[in-house]
Amino acid sequence: MKTTVSLAAIALACLLAGCNTVKGMGQDVQRAGSAIERAAR
Repeated sequence: MKTTVSLAAIALACLLAGCNTVKGMGQDVQRAGSAIERAAR
């Protein structure tokens, strides 16, 4: 559980570091959501 939370926090930090604009952040969140949907199938 702790490992999962740690990985999620690191991934979130990387996503936020890569976002230069609000639009970019929205695109990153959308891609992350799409990846989660694909993994759930």
